[in-house]
Amino acid sequence: MNGESRYYTYKTYLMNTYGKSAYRIGVDGGFSCPNRNSNGLGGCSYCDETGAVAVYHRHKEASEARQPYKGKLPGYEPPENFQNKTLPERKEQIKNQIMQAKKFLTSRYGAKLFMLYFQAFSGTYDQPAVLRDLYDFALNIMDFKELIVSTRPDCLDVEKISLLAEYHDRVEDVWVELGLQSGINTTLERINRGHTVEQFVAAFHLLRKSGIKISIHLILGLPGEKYEEISKTAELITKLHPEAVKIHNLHIPNHTQMLSEYSRGELLVPSTARHLSYTTWFLERIPEDIIIQRLTCDTPRHRLAAPRLFKKKGEFISQLGKMMVNNNLHQGKCLQEGFQDDVVKEVVV
Repeated sequence: MNGESRYYTYKTYLMNTYGKSAYRIGVDGGFSCPNRNSNGLGGCSYCDETGAVAVYHRHKEASEARQPYKGKLPGYEPPENFQNKTLPERKEQIKNQIMQAKKFLTSRYGAKLFMLYFQAFSGTYDQPAVLRDLYDFALNIMDFKELIVSTRPDCLDVEKISLLAEYHDRVEDVWVELGLQSGINTTLERINRGHTVEQFVAAFHLLRKSGIKISIHLILGLPGEKYEEISKTAELITKLHPEAVKIHNLHIPNHTQMLSEYSRGELLVPSTARHLSYTTWFLERIPEDIIIQRLTCDTPRHRLAAPRLFKKKGEFISQLGKMMVNNNLHQGKCLQEGFQDDVVKEVVV
């Protein structure tokens, strides 16, 4: 059996939905985040100054690959500069990113179907009128199958969710990617997440009532967390039952609060083998119909302080598939009737 058939891949979902591959065009809409200081610094202890800007929008950084951090990031403006941009300037930036990404994805992958993804920082962190203006503008640039907005629970309310739900009339699906990271409140406080599990759950239920599809972002191996804590997070995910999850390995970019903690020896970062084990442990404990949209992070090596020796994404996915086949593991296995989950079992990598 193919290893990827052991869990519900995003590729499988897209092929089942559209009959062919569809590609996300990730854009930076000039948003910031309520959990950061006014100068763009601070926020979650693992977050750097790019706020998850798509890799293909950082092409000028290619010459920096495998090099140590050297200061201001080439080809990217830090978020504090966005505070001085007018709305027309933000729109022009969005247009340029969309056209650049379309050219890249068409040339590299032969892409024909596209989804609009407001990826960087918190894509609902603005006034509803501004959000409507930016979303409308971006969707009018070309044909998109979906609107996807990444955000935080404290950047959502009834008015913003109602606005997002209106786009069901313009695209085939509307998604919100909602950051949780852990289902443990002490962990959220430890990483300066800025909200509680209860606040996340409240925002989740507001989205659920609107018919918007939800993908939950998680980090496995956060400080103080091992298998027991991951099991508790998996239990919460099972109860909420989102359409999808994104799994990230704990990693430490340069210029983050977490890097200072790591340098002082206050935390450990899981290796590839440990993240493989954490990932299978988590997958076995969530329903098999939840889409797995991501398994590792994409942080470029020249930004990455640790772990430096983590496998590339393709290698990790291949190794995960082999590991699940060799150990007869599959998504949702622990939810089967009669399954006994007494001890952490060693698995063959």
